[in-house]
Amino acid sequence: MARIKHNNFLDTVNEVITDAAHQGILHLYAEGENFNGRTIGVGGQALYHFGTTGYLGLEQDARLKEAAVGAIQKYGTQFPLSKSYISHPLYNALEDRIGQMYGQTIIITKNSTLGHLGAIPSAVDDRDAVILDHQVHWSVQNACKLLRNRSIPVDMVRHNHLDMLEDKIKYHSRKRNRIWYMADGIYSMYGDSAPLHQLMALSEKYSQLHFYIDDVHGMSWAGRHGTGFVMDQLKELPGNMLLFGTLSKTFGASGAVLVCPDKKMHHRIKTFGGPLTFSAQLEPASVAAASASADIHLSPEIYCLQNELKERTQYFNGLLSRTDLPLVDRNDSPVFYIGTGMPKTGYNFVNRLMAEGFYVNLGLFPAVPVKNTGVRITISRHNQKEEIAALVEAMAHYYPKALEETGTDLGRVRHAFAMAVPKTRPKVVHGDLDILLENSITKVDKKIWNNLMGAQGAMDWDGLLFLENSFQGNELKEHNWEFRYLIIMDCNGKPILATFMTAGLWMDDMLAKETISKTLEKARKYDSYHLTSRTLSIGSLFTEGNHLYLDRKHPLGDRALNILMWTLETLGHKMGAKMTVLRDFGPDEEMGGFFKDQGFVRIQMPDSCVVDLTDHMDVQTYIARLSVRNRRHFRKEIQAFEPEFQVDILNTCPKEQLPQLIELYRNVHRNNLGLNTFSFPERVFKNMSDNPHWEFIVLRLKSGPPKPIGAMFCYKNQGKTYVPAFVGLDYTYVTSHYTYRQLLYQTIKRAISLGFSHIDFGLTASFEKRKLGAVVSERYAFVQASDNYVLELLGTM
Repeated sequence: MARIKHNNFLDTVNEVITDAAHQGILHLYAEGENFNGRTIGVGGQALYHFGTTGYLGLEQDARLKEAAVGAIQKYGTQFPLSKSYISHPLYNALEDRIGQMYGQTIIITKNSTLGHLGAIPSAVDDRDAVILDHQVHWSVQNACKLLRNRSIPVDMVRHNHLDMLEDKIKYHSRKRNRIWYMADGIYSMYGDSAPLHQLMALSEKYSQLHFYIDDVHGMSWAGRHGTGFVMDQLKELPGNMLLFGTLSKTFGASGAVLVCPDKKMHHRIKTFGGPLTFSAQLEPASVAAASASADIHLSPEIYCLQNELKERTQYFNGLLSRTDLPLVDRNDSPVFYIGTGMPKTGYNFVNRLMAEGFYVNLGLFPAVPVKNTGVRITISRHNQKEEIAALVEAMAHYYPKALEETGTDLGRVRHAFAMAVPKTRPKVVHGDLDILLENSITKVDKKIWNNLMGAQGAMDWDGLLFLENSFQGNELKEHNWEFRYLIIMDCNGKPILATFMTAGLWMDDMLAKETISKTLEKARKYDSYHLTSRTLSIGSLFTEGNHLYLDRKHPLGDRALNILMWTLETLGHKMGAKMTVLRDFGPDEEMGGFFKDQGFVRIQMPDSCVVDLTDHMDVQTYIARLSVRNRRHFRKEIQAFEPEFQVDILNTCPKEQLPQLIELYRNVHRNNLGLNTFSFPERVFKNMSDNPHWEFIVLRLKSGPPKPIGAMFCYKNQGKTYVPAFVGLDYTYVTSHYTYRQLLYQTIKRAISLGFSHIDFGLTASFEKRKLGAVVSERYAFVQASDNYVLELLGTM
């Protein structure tokens, strides 16, 4: 394979969000001339509102409204001046009230995102280290990116994985002063919580451990004076913790609050906290509303409100327990998550609920892994018991219908969320389809396979037999792959779909930027398998091209594709795969849409390069067909240097020369961190030398040392396609003698002399290959990971 086109991560997110918007799930506009919190107007309907984060309903409290209106009448719509110079007249009272709630020194911020940007770079010293829970809120992760400019290590652990956290603490404790662990009190998607008491025990064991906790979703509905879930659990704020709460969401106003028991650090952050210094302060209406809410929080009324909400959440929990709905985490928070697995199932389910009169949120990538799409339901004091019961009834009724209509089942969803799977799952009825799934190409009819896949790169029957012989029984685990071959036919024996799959160890940074791979390769000098995962892929790391045969016109084509998805999912579970990859596909919107609905995200691959030789032309005619500009390049950079090279075509490589060719290949592999993979074992190249379908194009300088300086490893498939699968180079001569371009030209000459109709130049260096007449086309991979941990970890590098 070749270098990835590192499209911006936002491009992938944009595709997912755009799809959801087209489904009528996101980017909606609320309708109506007033709100009461209980219903929300969407698409001409008044829907019961189960998507708010104002859990106590204080945003509709008359006292907050009156305070906000009064502040505007007295002070205007804003106070346009930095708080560093002078604070609004109402600020002092608000800070005093919030301070009373926590019994600690506090800082009011414009919102939590700006608050994190101000607090984190100020609190974290250059001698510190940061460890993130991989599900900590994006705003915290984003603020930590600023620390990289100061060479502060920012590490990450899997969600609530305390053993992993302790390992990281031990690692950083040798070199770092304080070690900050950053997490959420209540997590915004699943409603689960940080294991606070275990974390406190860990801090007693490691005095360097400090905590930065974002508890905005735990605010108001829990804790003394509504100070949040963290304070409710710990009762007192530890001296080694910075706590973030919110004045928006449940608090009913705007802004956020940082609670800082360390007075020296409080002064440091407040004195110069980036956005705290340079951003505008809260508007008078927001300050007044927050003060009115603080008065409620400081009164016994807050406990009445909390109890009213608790009664509703317990009622909802009780109703859910009587259903088969897959509640991902059962807890006491007002946040609930019903898993749907695939995005298209989530779209279907949400649209059904909205049509029935209920507004709920859809949890989507990147907030959750793509295959962990689900419905997030929030309970508030606005919700009445009768509509809560009606929602559960509607969900229990429509959830099975959404599963059935989108071709999935409850067991598949529960598997995606690592939940207990029912012992009896619905059988997949294939009906009039004949399915062949084998673990060796020797068990597949050679003629049938070659008729379907024989013209594709090194994927004919003999090419795959070569792969099996090369990537099984090796010493190192990364050099051993499991193979599966799938053919789906109709009852008349007509093939509809065919592909092969491999499972093996991949580097997690294979699709990451080169700079990230360079960093990880340093760590792999001490741990060869650092950040590697077992991956199931259509095709293999050795092959390039169209790995999937599909008769798109066949009336059972969609069913065959669904069976492929079920097969990949089943094999992935059995083989312990953490990631599934589909590659290399063109810009087919219909196929891309299908894969995205199945829980895959699209990533752009390098362009595919193919040369068409069907006219049976000679070399001179081929070159004459190049553009004027490309012919000029050819004469200057290729033809002029050709006399300096000795070109050998080796069907069998002499034993003394094979190590030299292997080293040339390894030069290229080491230089290609843009697509980081394990190198191939020597056995692969020995098998090439012994296999009649492989040959080597070798370049030597006539006037230089006798050793080769370039090699092309080429496969001759039965479909008359010539496949220069891999290249080896001595980089000393690449610039001075245009060695790589010479190899491309000699490959074309060789294919023409053999009478081949196509050259599959694969995925790389499209600029160079285009100049020699290759047709270039876009290629994409579709990736599905078991979770977002690796993606977010790589994002911290």
